[in-house]
Amino acid sequence: MFGAIPLLIVPFVLYNLGLLGIFGGGEDPWANEILSISMMSGGVFSMTLGDLMVLIGLIFLFFEMVKAARTTSASIMDHLLSTLVFVAFLVEFLLVKGAAHSIFFTLMVIALFDVLAGFAVSMRSASRDINLN
Repeated sequence: MFGAIPLLIVPFVLYNLGLLGIFGGGEDPWANEILSISMMSGGVFSMTLGDLMVLIGLIFLFFEMVKAARTTSASIMDHLLSTLVFVAFLVEFLLVKGAAHSIFFTLMVIALFDVLAGFAVSMRSASRDINLN
């Protein structure tokens, strides 16, 4: 049951929580620095909340690709729900002022890649299942 839930719903929900001010206020909460480390080279590595959101999206995309390689009855529902998550990203991007941000756009493109790759993997594995003898 839980295998059909698209994991990219997590960054979608987290972004919307950020719009509500959960992760700090300000005009652009995604520019808030959350980590800063001095490197041996003398440079400083810093990560913003927006960088973390993209990283979370990529991690969940990896797990979605692993899920797409399965051939179970839940995979069709997973693809359908992943498509709905992408549509939710797209609608919010077009209609919500706070979603008109490069971080949200990047998360939306990650969701699109999830949908396209999921269908591509499914079609590829389905073609292997067809025996043309």
